[in-house]
Amino acid sequence: MATEIKVPTLGESISSGIIAAWHVKEGDYVEKDQVIYELETDKITSEGLAEVAGVIALKAEEGDEVEIGQVVAEIDESADAPEQSKSATDDESSEGEEATEPEDRDEREESESEDEKDEGSERETKTDKDDSPKKKEESKKESDAPPAKKSAKAAPSKPAEDKSGRTTRKRLSPLRKKIAQRLVNAQQEAAMLTTFNEVDLSTIKSLRSAHQDAFTEKHGVKLGFMSFFVKAAVRALQAVPAINAMIDGEEIVENHYYDIGIAVSTEKGLIVPVVRDCETLSLASIESEIRNYAEKARSGKIAFEDLQGGVFTITNGGVFGSLLSTPILNAPQSAILGMHTIQDRPVAVDGEVVIRPMMYLALSYDHRIIDGKEAVTFLIKMKQTLENPLNLLLDI
Repeated sequence: MATEIKVPTLGESISSGIIAAWHVKEGDYVEKDQVIYELETDKITSEGLAEVAGVIALKAEEGDEVEIGQVVAEIDESADAPEQSKSATDDESSEGEEATEPEDRDEREESESEDEKDEGSERETKTDKDDSPKKKEESKKESDAPPAKKSAKAAPSKPAEDKSGRTTRKRLSPLRKKIAQRLVNAQQEAAMLTTFNEVDLSTIKSLRSAHQDAFTEKHGVKLGFMSFFVKAAVRALQAVPAINAMIDGEEIVENHYYDIGIAVSTEKGLIVPVVRDCETLSLASIESEIRNYAEKARSGKIAFEDLQGGVFTITNGGVFGSLLSTPILNAPQSAILGMHTIQDRPVAVDGEVVIRPMMYLALSYDHRIIDGKEAVTFLIKMKQTLENPLNLLLDI
């Protein structure tokens, strides 16, 4: 009896994926709930598990695009589990095969050599019987052509730089292809524009320095900058509702909830898990959610549901040292906020030049439904909240 292993449903918007890797080989014995493959989609990388124990037969190869519900493997439940001694037996028989292989190879080579001699004698006999110029010319063409073709197939040419080590080639990952496609589509389908402002983070840095130890001891998580930016984004979205809207066909959908996506960089690409109901969460809760999502994303355990339903995205290029950028929209959202590196710069305060920790903010938005005035107002509200974070506690 064979059990079919099908690609599971991962979400309404996901219809297919790509087999990124098999963790088993054809004919392997697998245990129930063993991870047998990785499936990449444009959203997540998920793991496929064996539903039963038995011997597996693969029905798809690495790199194949598979539809939801498609059979990618079959497991024969009637097969017995291998005994521990079997591996030792396999090793012995393997050694025996290696020991006899040279002798077998010599016999095969001798047999092939005799066959070639017989074929040569036949050809010579036929040539003697029919030695017309036309036949000689055809024979010459036939003898010349095949070696070139066989050589080309057996040893395909490689670029010289592969051997020199000056360049390295590797296959573009399926997830990266999907990400690239989505980003290009976002630029082509939206009238994207970016506006900038800067924020003085002196007060937030002082708060973090003064209360970091007590905050970490109580909540088990460090107080970062991102939680302040998430809360400030909620305040700005509430003040400028047009930013919290999106286009659906010929309609504008206004969102009255605040599920904020936080871009997380992984080895396989950028993903955006969503922190839910940010207007009701504390700074500690937001920091915990972000940490948990980051750990899940980098270990490949993120679920499709974790990436759905965001209304606004924040991406922090500052962790990599970016001073300024123009982030690309996370469709179908209409706006995305880019944070950047904190840099001590001279600024004018009350008529005096002082050194302050400054950060550039960038808001990319869909100009089809968001006007420049609304975008600028949003950033000003962000700036006011971040430079006066006590306003969050006082709700003013």
